[in-house]
Amino acid sequence: MPQTPVQFGQHPPAARTIVHLSDTHLLAGNRPLGGRYDTAANLAATLAAIERTGVRPDAIVFTGDLTDLGEPEAYAALRTAVEPVAERLGAPIVWVAGNHDERPALRAGLFDADPTLEPVTSVHDLGGLRLVALDSTVPGWHHGDLDDAQLDWLRGMLAEPAPLGTILALHHPPLPSHIPFFDILELRHQDALAGVIAGTDVRAILAGHLHYSTSGTFAGVPVSVASATCYTMNLQRPPAEVNGMDAGQSFHLVHVYDDTITHAVVPVGEAETAEFFSAEWLERMAARSPQERLDAFSRKR
Repeated sequence: MPQTPVQFGQHPPAARTIVHLSDTHLLAGNRPLGGRYDTAANLAATLAAIERTGVRPDAIVFTGDLTDLGEPEAYAALRTAVEPVAERLGAPIVWVAGNHDERPALRAGLFDADPTLEPVTSVHDLGGLRLVALDSTVPGWHHGDLDDAQLDWLRGMLAEPAPLGTILALHHPPLPSHIPFFDILELRHQDALAGVIAGTDVRAILAGHLHYSTSGTFAGVPVSVASATCYTMNLQRPPAEVNGMDAGQSFHLVHVYDDTITHAVVPVGEAETAEFFSAEWLERMAARSPQERLDAFSRKR
């Protein structure tokens, strides 16, 4: 492609790009999760797929359940796997706590911080795009919630808009699931969160927890749930019989534009790919006028 990007359509290039993945569920010593899933190998495959995209993201966001049991060795293994990739891509890592994580071990293992029970929250300025990591975990439980103190903190944060708006990242999505038993472990008191973000600059919510990709809206804000890297849910079964499978892993490429945000689901598995489009093809198109591009590529022959 030419050194100066050429705009092929009505939308200019995305202002910011985020890689969103979730639910790595690492175990100490890489014990098979549930006796069947190699979580370390599946994470490695996901990270390799991310690098194959050629994207240089503004952040890599992990929306929780980073480990399965909150073991210090598992957090160390996670850093060993992810940090070299993030360094090569020049991207900060945003760690979000999930219900399978343990706050003290997570704080010590990923942030080199005091091992306290305080919520794991953070704020990241991605060149004017504000990314806020919330902690929806409830120590000792698997359902989610946000206490008054965290909601007050978020309310104060959102009182001042960010230049490119705000994205929230948390583990438990504020969405229903068509799988009935998942709703037992949902984010509780969602109305309180809705009250905090109403009328603010929140443009998107990133989440995990469900082990399958889905999307919806919450308080008028788009919500995007990334699938798991460890294993996914086989949605080809009746809702009450859905269970895990070692297939279909994916991650999301989040593109932030001035007037919208897109969430592309990227499969991890490799397959033979056609070679029709190339950098040379794009360069030839870039050299043409907009009308010539339409004639060459849009007109039916």
